[in-house]
Amino acid sequence: MGPDISFIASLIGDSARARMLIALMGGKALTATELSLEADITPQTASSHLSKLVEGKLVVVRKQGRHKYFQLQGVEVAELLEQLLNISSVNQHSKISTGPSDNRLRNARVCYDHLAGELGVMLYDSLLANDKITENNDVAALTAGGRTFFGSLGVNFNQFDKAKRPLCKSCLDWSERRSHLAGSIGQWVLTDIFSKGWAIKDLDTRAVQFTQHGLKQFCKLYTLRE
Repeated sequence: MGPDISFIASLIGDSARARMLIALMGGKALTATELSLEADITPQTASSHLSKLVEGKLVVVRKQGRHKYFQLQGVEVAELLEQLLNISSVNQHSKISTGPSDNRLRNARVCYDHLAGELGVMLYDSLLANDKITENNDVAALTAGGRTFFGSLGVNFNQFDKAKRPLCKSCLDWSERRSHLAGSIGQWVLTDIFSKGWAIKDLDTRAVQFTQHGLKQFCKLYTLRE
């Protein structure tokens, strides 16, 4: 007997659990109370839902002292949720406007651990145009020039090459409906943006807010048009 996808589908299909999972796509660990606010349910009900998500291996628990925090199991779960958001948007009555209505989220947001939104797509397009990555049937790969470029920026390829995760991967963007950059390099780029102070992540949303200086430096480094 093959894998039964109905169990996972039923976990995600509940509206409260779906809202909690989407809240966790920001990559931040959240408490049951915080997730209850996202889902507009009581903390007790949220705890019940979270137990099911942990059992279904969609969410993991991290303990810090007396507190428990919840995170998505991994990037595969985040990618599945992003795909479901894309499918859900297509099935809405209006098929013209896709993605979130918040312009900040449309411009730049966290997709679990990499940059999504308009700037994420622009980054992907620029890397393609400048032969840093290639794409074949929606499969992205880092070129020799790309390895040299990111190596000069400080990427530790010895560490990345040992990981099972692909170096770069195309991820269909929820709002732009074109690819943005995921994989180890996508994660590195977002981490680098935050570490340089070029942008910060909103406390209550997945929006990434660039400073004026940070946006200029980001566009200059990756040859994006401002």
